[in-house]
Order: sequence, then C-alpha cells, then structure tokens
Amino acid sequence: MGRGKFKSKPTGRRQFSTPEDMLAGTSNRPRTFRQKEAENVEEENEEMSGEESGEESEEETSKNKGTQGIIEIENPNLVKPKNLKARDLDVGKTTELSRREREEIEKQRAHERYMRLQEQGKTEQARKDLDRLALIREQRAEAAKKREEEKAAKEQKKAEARK
Repeated sequence: MGRGKFKSKPTGRRQFSTPEDMLAGTSNRPRTFRQKEAENVEEENEEMSGEESGEESEEETSKNKGTQGIIEIENPNLVKPKNLKARDLDVGKTTELSRREREEIEKQRAHERYMRLQEQGKTEQARKDLDRLALIREQRAEAAKKREEEKAAKEQKKAEARK
C-alpha cells in the first residue's frame, strides 16, 4: 500500500472515542465530570420519555443541517430552542424591563412631572421666569406711558406754536 508523498509519524495517530464508548465505559480515557453528568442526563431523559413521547417524535423528525446529524456535540453554549405551547404560556406574567428601559421610563416620567409643575408655576425656575416677566411688563408699561407723555407734550407744543 502506497504511503503517498509524506510519511505518517507514529505520534500523529490519534484515536477518538465515540460518545457511546465514553458512556459505556469502554474508552481508554478516565471518566470525567462531564461524562458522569451525561449519564445523569440520559437517565433523566429515559424517565421523562414515557411522559413526553409525543414531543420526542417531533424532535427526531426534524431535519439536521450539515454534519449535525452525524456528529453529536456537547456544546455548553449551544442554546436549544424551546417550543412553547399555548397552554403553557402564562398570560398574567409580565416581562421584566431591563435597567436601561426602566431608567428611560423614570426619566420620562420625571420630565413630565417637572413640566406640569413648571406650567403651574411651582418650581423655582418658573417663579424666576414669572418674576422676570412681571419686571419686563412693568418696564414696558413705563416705557409706553413715557412715550404717551412725550407724544402729548409734542402735540401741546405744536398747538402752542400755532396759536
């Protein structure tokens, strides 16, 4: 049998145990926590199999993409989609808002409350604004009165000049 261009080294030969070998205990590697945990998970699945046989048949008939059907992986980060049924949904349960959403809502409510008080004139800024407006109105009234007096004085001078 031809070896090809490169000669394989004796250190490069790796033997991988299948998950079945590992669970059966026939592999050469020592048992680890994950293997023990996998056995416990399988035992729980066997106990639940009688109760949820309908759901398992649905999972088995689903199509696997790519190599998922060939290679079984134990990825702790893999999130399996949960199928919620209508009867299992809790309608009365409200979803929790995130911190940012809560803070945003509180900020909006505080702003609305402040604006209401502002309109009623109960905040310090509103009082200052109202005082400023009153002062400006007085100044304008005085200026208008002064203009009227000056106008009246001009007319009186014209009237005297005509006589």
